[in-house]
Amino acid sequence: MKRFTALIAQLELSNKTNDKIAALVRYFNEAEDLDKPYVIAMFTGKRPRRPVSTALMKEWAINLSGIPAWLFAESYHSVGDLSETIALILPPPTSTTDLPLHQWINALAALNGQDDESKKRFIERAWDSLDMQERFVFNKLISGNFRIGVSNKMLVNALAKQSDLESNQIMHSIMGKWKPDEISYQELIAGAHVDTDRSWPYPFCLAYALDTEPQSLGNIKEWQAEWKWDGIRGQIVKRGGELFIWSRGEELVTDQFPELHFLIDHLEDGTVLDGEILSVKEGKIQPFSLLQQRLNRKTISKAQLLAAPIAFYVYDLLEYQGADQRGKTLQVRRDQLTTVIKNTGNQEAIVISPVINVESWEALALLRADSRLQNSEGLMLKKLDSLYHSGRKRGDWWKWKINPYTVDAVMIYAQKGSGRRANFFTDYTFAVRDGEQLITIAKAYSGLTDQEIKEVDAFVRKNAIEKFGPVRTVKPELVFEIAFEGIAESKRHKAGLALRFPRIARWRKDKKAAEINTLEDLRQLLQSTL
Repeated sequence: MKRFTALIAQLELSNKTNDKIAALVRYFNEAEDLDKPYVIAMFTGKRPRRPVSTALMKEWAINLSGIPAWLFAESYHSVGDLSETIALILPPPTSTTDLPLHQWINALAALNGQDDESKKRFIERAWDSLDMQERFVFNKLISGNFRIGVSNKMLVNALAKQSDLESNQIMHSIMGKWKPDEISYQELIAGAHVDTDRSWPYPFCLAYALDTEPQSLGNIKEWQAEWKWDGIRGQIVKRGGELFIWSRGEELVTDQFPELHFLIDHLEDGTVLDGEILSVKEGKIQPFSLLQQRLNRKTISKAQLLAAPIAFYVYDLLEYQGADQRGKTLQVRRDQLTTVIKNTGNQEAIVISPVINVESWEALALLRADSRLQNSEGLMLKKLDSLYHSGRKRGDWWKWKINPYTVDAVMIYAQKGSGRRANFFTDYTFAVRDGEQLITIAKAYSGLTDQEIKEVDAFVRKNAIEKFGPVRTVKPELVFEIAFEGIAESKRHKAGLALRFPRIARWRKDKKAAEINTLEDLRQLLQSTL
């Protein structure tokens, strides 16, 4: 536990990738082998069932500390993290412990099913044997919420460096179904368990946003250009006579898309396809808002099948006849993919995402400008000799998105952030004008510099009109340009529409609230996208 606590402290102190990787390598070199699978599980989101509610933890901490509930609430509001607040207010420990991490986690798991009094005795004894930083980590073990800036790719790079194994192999291994109490560290990173679950997908290959002119990439003939579709990235896996459909978020979504089930009879065993799940009607890609109607449903009605029919636009071939294809070049994989898809016999439900053939970057830029006519977000640029790597690798794949939609709106509500932003008002609600009224259209909390956040925070404190819990109503004076990727009708919002991925593009200090956009402007934009 002490070594893991030290690791968390090191990871939180640095925002440099190399420093974090070095800290992870040191930990996996020194930690007990039984602890290591639990750490990998936590950092990859494999959260165990929470044994104790946060409400009970809060109640017990208040009783032990002897402070009133209102002071705890104010402390929590200032700190911004419940686990840290509890760790800070508890009285000093009267004992110490050297219990290893895996024993702590197993002891917490054993609390499930016990009565509240038994849970209370265990938690209070634990708090009394841990110092402040260890208590913080212990509380995080209960919640399973470790937000410490360690991505899967960073973890994999550290494990590869520590073990001298290939990063692709490790990524595939840790994505599989496994339990930290049933596998050793060496078995886990070596992938001893992967073949036992024939359904599991490969780690996705991702792209960086193009931050320069495409001409800097060299000869356009060395690149493959495709439309960047706005759907659900997924993999179709056919192994052992079964068909599995996975989303990029590692969710098994096979039952949600019955239109694709025919592939069980038309794909060879040992085939894995990478692509995009889209709503397609009469050969035309539909807006993402229609696809959303099909998501997270246990059953799909006939009406939903008719309103938002599904197709799979295929990008890549990751496995063929049971052999991993990721080590071959994109050009080779694409040629083989063409044959695979032709053999499915249904060119409407499963489609190879078309390649855009042009002679120059200038010609490609003209096509990109009309991306929205295809209900596309822009273009993907992939080097023809690129391999299918895990995660992002700079230089091989780029996403060249079109500029977002924008609207000028006024801030009317503000709320404090969390974590390092807990002392500042950083979560904002924006409105447009509808006649004499202001109608909320979006919330956003990203896009401002640290200095701008401080300026907005000072404005909120000085110009707050009303208080509703943590929310402040402010004078409608600050105007911001809000960027967003799409717009759709929505019965859940007062404005009757919803913006997709809203964020702050810039603070319009040159504009007054009277100059903001109107609700009618957004309705007209909505009509133009239909």
